[in-house]
Amino acid sequence: MKNLTPINEIKIPEPRLEEVYTTRVMEKEIRFKGLKKLLGAADISKAGDRNTNLAPANDMIRESARVILSSLTLQHIYDNPLTDDKGRLDSVVRVGYDIDYEVFQTILSMTLGEVKNHLLRSDGRELKRLGRGLTPVMAAALAKLMDAHELIFIPRKISSPTKARTLIGLPGTLSFRIQPNHPQDNLDAISVMVYTDLSLGMGDCLIGVNPAEGSIETIRAIITHLDKIRRETGAPTQICVLGHVKNQLAALEAGAPIEILFQSFAGTERTLTEEFDVTVEYMDHAYTTMAETGPLRHLARQFMYFETGQGSEMTYRKHNGIDMTTCEALSYGLCRRYDPFMVNSATGFIGPETHLNDIELMVSNLQDNFMGKLLGLPMGVSPSYTLHAETHMEGQQLTAHMAAAAGANFFMDIYLGTDRMLAHFVNSGHDDQTLREVHNRVPAPEFLEWAREKGIFEQAPDGKVCRGPKWGDPKLFCKSDAELQRLLESLPSAPGFENAGPRPVNQIQRTLLLNQAVGREAVHGNLRLNELRSIDFRLLKTLAANRLDHLTHPEFGAKLAKESREALGPENHDIQIVIADGLSAEAIHHNIHDMLAVLEDGLKNRGYSMGQHILVNYGRVKLAECIGDILQPKLIIMLIGERPGGNALASRSMSAYMTYRLVDPKIRKQAAEYSKNPTICYEYTLISNIYAGGLPALEAGSVVVEKVIQILTHKAAGNRLEEVLKKQNANF
Repeated sequence: MKNLTPINEIKIPEPRLEEVYTTRVMEKEIRFKGLKKLLGAADISKAGDRNTNLAPANDMIRESARVILSSLTLQHIYDNPLTDDKGRLDSVVRVGYDIDYEVFQTILSMTLGEVKNHLLRSDGRELKRLGRGLTPVMAAALAKLMDAHELIFIPRKISSPTKARTLIGLPGTLSFRIQPNHPQDNLDAISVMVYTDLSLGMGDCLIGVNPAEGSIETIRAIITHLDKIRRETGAPTQICVLGHVKNQLAALEAGAPIEILFQSFAGTERTLTEEFDVTVEYMDHAYTTMAETGPLRHLARQFMYFETGQGSEMTYRKHNGIDMTTCEALSYGLCRRYDPFMVNSATGFIGPETHLNDIELMVSNLQDNFMGKLLGLPMGVSPSYTLHAETHMEGQQLTAHMAAAAGANFFMDIYLGTDRMLAHFVNSGHDDQTLREVHNRVPAPEFLEWAREKGIFEQAPDGKVCRGPKWGDPKLFCKSDAELQRLLESLPSAPGFENAGPRPVNQIQRTLLLNQAVGREAVHGNLRLNELRSIDFRLLKTLAANRLDHLTHPEFGAKLAKESREALGPENHDIQIVIADGLSAEAIHHNIHDMLAVLEDGLKNRGYSMGQHILVNYGRVKLAECIGDILQPKLIIMLIGERPGGNALASRSMSAYMTYRLVDPKIRKQAAEYSKNPTICYEYTLISNIYAGGLPALEAGSVVVEKVIQILTHKAAGNRLEEVLKKQNANF
């Protein structure tokens, strides 16, 4: 167990007035006011930084910023900590200053340009030593000075192995996390995806499921099922359910085998607390709890798993004027505090408001791996593309190869690369095996021995590891063909299991990519008002004037246009239903009539008053707060089209966000104390994957009614509601 330095004992300089940095190019003077502006301008231009006016306007501006940055010393970066919007030092920045000061004293006078040269000349041992003396902002600044070759060459020299049941990150190895997500958390579907990917030789670092429904009971059910699979297959690995850390700890307290504890991190305190519902103090508690009571406490050297990814701070407009790469580095400083088993960068997951195209995706993922490994983290990379961005399978695959060459410890592994629950696309088991064969890598040693015994891999006398006779055969883990067939019935979108070398056969790829093409079309569809006339609605507009605005500027879809705002006033109903296209108008057209029929009937029968429904083009989830502030209902139900993913049918998937207004001062105080967010005004509960291939609309209507009753009865939503329900159940 690592000793955590108390936050108030971490040394950090007092904030200074912003310095103006200048240089001349020919006869032109170029100026940058403040270190934040300089850091942003020194990066490649990315959508998220363009949206916040931090990206360089042109190459001359960028190269000028890099020239200035190269001349700054590490001491200068140290002496100018980045502040929040109110000029204060937040907890995430403060944690980043928990460095090895003896190491820092040996390098503080070096300029960033000199440090870059030193990194290129040094071996892995020196890189690890130097990294202990760097703050996250120093790592970010260095990343901005690197070209693609250097972003690959330097981190590949750094080895950061970690140990739970398996030892991952050894030189010559490449590990993978199986991610068998399912839109209904169907345990049979999870089983067949795990069996398939285990048979492909994947899962040596983790089997981890993102639950569609993140309640404590769901987490307990899934983790118990994964534990059963692990025991029955004998696979030497570890298990995790990627629910919220508070619900995972509640499940652990109830006896669930939470072997690896997960949480998403962000690079600013406001994003971490207000959006991700955790604080540094709470994560300290979580780390200590796992060290003292976690199932692997006597076996594992590390037991924490964090996911990050450039852009979350910008998406919520809580980036404190800091660019995406630097925010990402700040999140790595927080990860470093807890000596994690795994850190995964999911850059690209958010979409076009952060990374518009393949080049932005490639460079950002290489930066992530560079910064994380330099700061001593066991980095995994999960280059991800979505159907509403100009990113594609080819860009994602090229990024994965570059990250493998750069020494990433692990990658994701989703069945055929398609996450049917989170609607994005990452590595498949076939991609992962291709990476191993191209880059001459093998699994973690414990897992390789098990896979050889199963016939999944073979090892020649010269040590070369090859695919064995059972590679890619999920029947290996089923008692009979009949059992496999029964499991497959829970995964009707599975296009097949036949392989061509380490790749899926051509027909499977054609099916997958045709499904994606259908999804891309759905993103750009519009609501057809004439087909919705049977619904009694009022039509409102957001600040997004067109689809491009909607996709690339998330804040536009979260605010009403002036004429729509002025047409509304307080109505004080119990419930306001808002219908928005989101990222799939087709999802509304295929679900809304069935959903509303059940929803309206269930809510009216319980005596709740409702305002006239609202229909919005180009709407985002946060629009619920804007509408709630004006109409002042107790609860807003936002029915919105999800971003397409999975098969063609999944392009019709809708979500229901229940947004609870914290009006009662007593309740708001309770919510603030629970979340540690003193400005909290709303709490959210989500029901996702509402469509014919997930949670059918008629059934979803009943589920939402039940959740609404719980929210309004207990005056709580989200994680706080789950805590209330857990205590209530414990009393019976």
